[in-house]
Amino acid sequence: MCSVTVGRGLTCRSLCPVALSAVSTRFCSSEQKTQQSSAPERSTFRPPPGSTCDWIGPPNPLSNLRPIVYHVPENESELEKRLRHLRQETEDWNHDFWTQQNISFSKEKDSFIVSQLKAKDLTVRDEQGRRRSLNTEEMAEFYKSFLDKNRTRHMSYNKEWYRRNFTITLLMARVALNNMWRTVRHGRKKTSSPASG
Repeated sequence: MCSVTVGRGLTCRSLCPVALSAVSTRFCSSEQKTQQSSAPERSTFRPPPGSTCDWIGPPNPLSNLRPIVYHVPENESELEKRLRHLRQETEDWNHDFWTQQNISFSKEKDSFIVSQLKAKDLTVRDEQGRRRSLNTEEMAEFYKSFLDKNRTRHMSYNKEWYRRNFTITLLMARVALNNMWRTVRHGRKKTSSPASG
């Protein structure tokens, strides 16, 4: 997989045998915008018509995932189209899950901090106006509680994630085999046609 940054935070990605692509990591961050209850609008950017690779944008501020605009081959087969649609649908599903999860995490974390500070008769801000925080041990209590509360949701997410990726992998193998077979057939036609002269 080769990636080339082309400006405005966009990256062009295409298949190449030499480079490795980085895996996107999902973090629950308290820095995220919790005021929005729904995901921000998706970018309307579309690659130029002559583009031959997928385009990857900058991380979404809520889901922390990089949006991908998938390349549409010139003579896309029905199988390739099905694969592209499944990949896009999976990306959208993944984006929605992590957006909701991160918003929920941030809201519950803020509520936990406020409740713990209230229990100590402290305000959210200190005398200098700086936001107070809890120590590592106190926050560990929240993290454990959040994970326990969301265990079933995470297990369901993981099952669906593996199911989708298994299906995508099988479709990719079928597309690769079809393309290989098409190349072999095309090569046979060239060699069996009589030479002009």
